[in-house]
Amino acid sequence: MGLSSPGIGSGIDVNTIVSKLMAVESAPLADFDKKSASYLAQVSAFGNLSSALGSFQSSLSSLTSLSGFQTMSATPGDASVLTASATGTAIPGSYRINVTQVAQAQTLASGGYKTTTAAIGTGAKTTINFSLGTVSGGTFGLTGGALGASLSTSGLTPGALTINNTAIATDGTTRSARLLADAINAKSTTTGVSAKAAATVTSATLFGSGGASSFGDIDTSGGGTYSLSVGGVEIAVQAAGVAGGGGVTAASLDAALSGNTAVARALADANITVSGTAADGTLQFTNADGSNIAVAEAVSGTVTGGIGNAAGAANIGSSTTAVSSISLISADGSPITVGGTNPAGAGFTAGVGGAYLGASFTADSSRTSGNIVIDSTNNTLAGIVAAINKGNFGVTASIVSDGSTGTNATPNRLILTSSATGVSSTMKITLSGSGGDPADPALEALLGYDPAGVQNLSQKAAAADTKATVNGIDVTSSSAGISGAISGVTLSTLKTGSTTLTIAKDSTALNSSVSGFVKAYNDLNSQINQLSGYNTDTKTGGPLLGDSTIRNLSASIRRQMSSSITGLEGSKLTNLSQIGISFQKDGTLTLDSSKLGKAINDNYGDIAGLFAAVGRGTDPDIKFVSSTAKTQAGDYRIDISQLATQGTLQGDAVLPAETTIDADTSWTVTLNDTTPSNVNNTATITLPAGTYNPSQLATMLQSAINGVSAFSSAGATVTASVGDDGTLKLNSTRYGSKSNIHINTASGTSVATVFGGGTPVDGKDVAGTIGGYTATGDGQTLTGAAGAPIEGLKLTVTGDTTGSRGSFGFSQGYAYQLNMLTAGYLGADGAITSRTKGLNNTVKDIDKQKTAFSDRLTDIEKRYRAQYSALDTSIASMNTTASFLTQQFAAMAKA
Repeated sequence: MGLSSPGIGSGIDVNTIVSKLMAVESAPLADFDKKSASYLAQVSAFGNLSSALGSFQSSLSSLTSLSGFQTMSATPGDASVLTASATGTAIPGSYRINVTQVAQAQTLASGGYKTTTAAIGTGAKTTINFSLGTVSGGTFGLTGGALGASLSTSGLTPGALTINNTAIATDGTTRSARLLADAINAKSTTTGVSAKAAATVTSATLFGSGGASSFGDIDTSGGGTYSLSVGGVEIAVQAAGVAGGGGVTAASLDAALSGNTAVARALADANITVSGTAADGTLQFTNADGSNIAVAEAVSGTVTGGIGNAAGAANIGSSTTAVSSISLISADGSPITVGGTNPAGAGFTAGVGGAYLGASFTADSSRTSGNIVIDSTNNTLAGIVAAINKGNFGVTASIVSDGSTGTNATPNRLILTSSATGVSSTMKITLSGSGGDPADPALEALLGYDPAGVQNLSQKAAAADTKATVNGIDVTSSSAGISGAISGVTLSTLKTGSTTLTIAKDSTALNSSVSGFVKAYNDLNSQINQLSGYNTDTKTGGPLLGDSTIRNLSASIRRQMSSSITGLEGSKLTNLSQIGISFQKDGTLTLDSSKLGKAINDNYGDIAGLFAAVGRGTDPDIKFVSSTAKTQAGDYRIDISQLATQGTLQGDAVLPAETTIDADTSWTVTLNDTTPSNVNNTATITLPAGTYNPSQLATMLQSAINGVSAFSSAGATVTASVGDDGTLKLNSTRYGSKSNIHINTASGTSVATVFGGGTPVDGKDVAGTIGGYTATGDGQTLTGAAGAPIEGLKLTVTGDTTGSRGSFGFSQGYAYQLNMLTAGYLGADGAITSRTKGLNNTVKDIDKQKTAFSDRLTDIEKRYRAQYSALDTSIASMNTTASFLTQQFAAMAKA
């Protein structure tokens, strides 16, 4: 295509003409831009409004529910001892708290194993049952053996005995179990260990055996003398010249020791008691406090008979000292470390140990019980740990290595820890075989643990409750937290010690929330005025001047805040001005702090109703749960036609004194199943074989069912009890139509053995009306039906009464109403979002119009250029013709 230069031939400036024409044609483009800018300014303004409204809504968050009101502060004097929180029901005051023990979980440890993967035992199928409960009676510690032979004469050298790395002060005077126990107890504050001396008892064969006496009649006819003393008390004496049978004999000894004799009284004063008789060789002397008992025969001259000497056998005198032993008691159930240069002299072996002594174990029916099966597929430390942890029945397992190395090192130890703290979390582990076979002995040696019997695992930490006193009153808790000791207050103990605790009204938090509410409203009001107001000085309006959305928002907020709250029966506060909040002439809010303070002091409990959604019933067993924006304030009559019930399974026959559960007994339990059925609501439980009385059977069955991890994960549990009629009853702890329990026999002892012909009864939902309107029951929760003034009102109904249950007042406070109002403007479906979306769509439409108009301008410019180019060409042609004619005329003129 050749080059073109419009206007050269005609002298017409085509480009300038077209440019000026297009400038005129393009003038509407600026209008499009102005419109877009105007709408975008409104979008930005709504963004600012949304932000301000969001801040206002945030200020309402602490005021929309009861949790933001009636709060109390709980301030400990020593925060290292405990922390505390208080609810609105707490009573202001000061408390003195002394924490003497903090709850802990029980920890057990096994002996060492070389590897974690080597097989333990033969792999025979063994069922291991874990139950949790409480140890009572007895002590935890070590029972010592006989004291060293030389102790009664030489004592115990200094440094011979240490307990928990503390040296016990012993020396040459420590010559009895009682004195050794006294020395140990003198250090108990440091060691945490006390000692108790066993009663000292003389030898059972000292005076004979087999029903025959070995005490021969004393004969001093040869000129000698004889005396017998016990514990320093002379009980028999014979002067010289007395023939055998005429003085001290077995019979005379018995006579002197019987009844209210001088000898008997002297022995009693020495804390020595007598049992048996010399005549039949069973005579023994006992000192209950563990003091030594020296039995001595003093002889001078020729004497026959006496202890161990037949009549006529020479007696040269004798002396024997009975020495007892001691036991060590750990104050907190921790293992005891025994050491020193000669612990054997005190009857102990150096090392770490401890066990329950003379204790009994009672399973806790509220705690889960579980079984694991160990066989050839998992009979290793690692396999046992995995099986226990998978069981999820309140015990966790791990393996700890002590780091020892070498050919014979056994560093790996199985560690078992109760998942929960408290004395009721003590473990009992029993093992049983399968098919009539006994449990694998190696597994029994590893895991068998009964606080009342054989304890093959070592206790490293005892299950313990938190113990404290509150103003001198003893309180306990199974966890580090203590609730209920002080009404409305929860304590979280951290360590032992004493501290004060001050409970007071938390007016600071309430003041802050109310002040924040006032400020947030004023900020919102300022933003609304900026966006929708008119400035008379600049004679300009805000970007949302006249906009209905912001106008309606402002009017709605003002209207709600100016009205009184209804439904607050018995409340002395019904409007904001009563707590010092009022509108100013310029539309802002102001807060009178002194008036708010007076309201807090005089009507603290009523302030919540001004701001939050509050429900109050005349029946204390009907409680407010929640409401919705559609729930209307008012006072509603409550009528209950049916109370919620639990699903049950109850036997129809009295349980016998003992019920035997066979080995390999399994039952299939379905708990709180739904329609259609959910497989997670059914599980098979294994019942530990054994013989149970009714109470033990209930405890075992409850623990076994609650030990199913699928049930516990779903919050499904049962309670088991034996009624006054002697029958066993299982209750699902859930209420309502989704509460049910069904049990079938899988193997072993049948369900009928325990429950007879008893059949399950499913639970029922609560039924009734609220204010005469229909309500829907779900368990113990009654919810107002849609379309009624009570729509969305949720109440929990407990107690045991049907029919009229009084009235229930419901109110929606300012913060609650304003929160609902702002929610209607914010969010994905809010009015502001909808308005902004409409404005953005309008901008998009304008952009489309502008693009279309621009496209038309291109066509117009093409048309102008074509027209003027044609004119240019035409004029150029005419100019050429004119030039030619001029030339021709000029030539003709010359001719």
